Amino acid sequence: MPTNRLAGEKSPYLLQHAHNPVDWFPWSDEAFAKARSEDKPIFLSIGYSTCHWCHVMERESFENDSVAELLNRHFVSIKLDREERPDLDRVYMLFVQSATGSGGWPMSVWLTPDAKPFFGGTYFPPDNRYGRPGFKALLEHLANAWKTEREKIERSGAQVIEQLRGLGRAGNDEAGGDPQEGLDATFNYYRRTFDPRLGGFGNAPKFPRPSVLNFLLRYPDNDEAQPMVFKTLEEMSKGGMNDQLGGGFHRYSVDERWFVPHFEKMLYDQAQLAVSYLEAYQLTREVPFAETARAILDYVLRDLTHPEGGFYSAEDADSAADPAQPHHKSEGAFYIWTHQELLDALGPEETAAFEKRYGVAPNGNVQEDPHGEFGGRNILYLAQDAPVKPESVAKLLAIRGKRPRPHLDDKVLAGWNGMMIGAFAKAAQVLDEARYAEAATRAAMFLRAKLWRDGTLLRRYRDGDSAIPAFLDDYACLAAGLTDLYEATFEPAHLVWAEQLATLAIARFEDPAGGFFSTPEGQSDLVLRLKDDYDGAEPSANSVLVLALLRLARLRNRDEFRQSAERALNAFAGKLRTGGPGLPQMLVAQMFAAGKPMEIVLAGEPAPEMLRVIRSRFLPNAIVMRAEHTPDAASYTQPGVYVCENFACQLPVFTAAELKKRLQ
Repeated sequence: MPTNRLAGEKSPYLLQHAHNPVDWFPWSDEAFAKARSEDKPIFLSIGYSTCHWCHVMERESFENDSVAELLNRHFVSIKLDREERPDLDRVYMLFVQSATGSGGWPMSVWLTPDAKPFFGGTYFPPDNRYGRPGFKALLEHLANAWKTEREKIERSGAQVIEQLRGLGRAGNDEAGGDPQEGLDATFNYYRRTFDPRLGGFGNAPKFPRPSVLNFLLRYPDNDEAQPMVFKTLEEMSKGGMNDQLGGGFHRYSVDERWFVPHFEKMLYDQAQLAVSYLEAYQLTREVPFAETARAILDYVLRDLTHPEGGFYSAEDADSAADPAQPHHKSEGAFYIWTHQELLDALGPEETAAFEKRYGVAPNGNVQEDPHGEFGGRNILYLAQDAPVKPESVAKLLAIRGKRPRPHLDDKVLAGWNGMMIGAFAKAAQVLDEARYAEAATRAAMFLRAKLWRDGTLLRRYRDGDSAIPAFLDDYACLAAGLTDLYEATFEPAHLVWAEQLATLAIARFEDPAGGFFSTPEGQSDLVLRLKDDYDGAEPSANSVLVLALLRLARLRNRDEFRQSAERALNAFAGKLRTGGPGLPQMLVAQMFAAGKPMEIVLAGEPAPEMLRVIRSRFLPNAIVMRAEHTPDAASYTQPGVYVCENFACQLPVFTAAELKKRLQ
């Protein structure tokens, strides 16, 4: 097999392409120097290691000798892991979306030797099909255009960057107007698009977008908002998108009823959805919400945790159905079952009960199977609340565990780990389980040891290698997660580190006009500096950091944090007023900033039952802290729990019953 330069990289995605006949380069000065010296355009291919269509394009095109010959003759080819370099991914995704009206991965972009894009798209089949141009024909066309229309292409690339600069400078909107208008307009949008029968918003495919759920749970004085969340979470947990045996959620559902998933599992989905289910449990005390949260967290502990405590990034959708053919993979093979497999494992009686609960059909239960991957097989979903023996589930998990596993992307990313630390910290409080606090603490210690270097955060650790200066989302998500961890453990070191990260984020990323760029100033390999302004599958770094700054301002008495957060909210005010559905998590921050502040201060050693009273309640505007960690510790002279609202503290309470009454 050929070996190219990617063999020396640490990214699992780049390593997947290390034996392609394409003469791949990683993103590097060497690649651009070659493009300039040989006067060739650059082909930039962006994806990630658990991306299904990235695998398809590799099999069809990048392993194809004739395609590789065209790429090697006419272009300098660069492979980029979007999860390692989200800054570059955002720039070129903005270009592709602007040029084509859509985006996704694999992303294919052609650049001038000075990194300016002039043509792009996503997946291209090797030959004309699916209404898409064939990759080989496209390569020949672009190579010819570079030779015959070079000046036009270079002029176009320069113009594109100027146009994108205007699109990319999010924030700095017109302030003014009533912020409640944006809240109400956003709620009304979700009310219009809500599916009252199956939960979720809009039609198929249905994606979990926890920022929307966060917004609706906090939208004030409304009897409709929270039930929409509860219905969505309930239906999601019943569907095949939820791994009914092993816990954890797949990326999205291709249908409207959360049944047929895209089987990839991402760490950021687990972190955010665990918090959504925990908050739903706080509000309803309905045990299934707590059980779903536990299943997510236990899946992460079992399958996505580094031996030393950090959290891995993802598991692939594809896996081998037959161990004897490890390279012949299909989507969901690890998770789906034939009727006969169940009979062989459980026997007739247990199988009958299992099939009743999980909707299994003798000839398979997937009616719409466009790629022919589920024939005669069953995706497990909660068809009815029929009892099943725990031993049956254990048997099937053991059998499944011996199947060829999906590829594990075992890189540890600072930002995604920050989200997961926050989720485990929240679970430790809401579920009163110390093991979750221990998991969060171990992960924080892991990041401190592996990714914190002389006052600078790094983004990625893998296989002994720590690399890539962190981006805004890393600082924001880790600061937020550490703040959650402080409230779970009251260990001041977590709060101190969160404060350091927030201070560095302001110094390195803030726009004086308000809001935060994704990258620090002066990054030489970036043609465009952007502000992230969309809460999608992951919340935008601006949204996360604004809320973290507001919380830390109160916990650490740092008024400059509050001012920085308010500058950002003012910069995004116009978008929050007219385009709130794009920024529901920033609306959460706006509601926190405008809401009645509450501090719950613990003086002395509170009884465990008093902590349970606090943590069992949904108190989104509250911060909880130990008296000795406050700037005015000396004023809390009497042991007890102080509830402070609107900057005024009431007399302390000393029993759980008194505290329950006070919080009501």
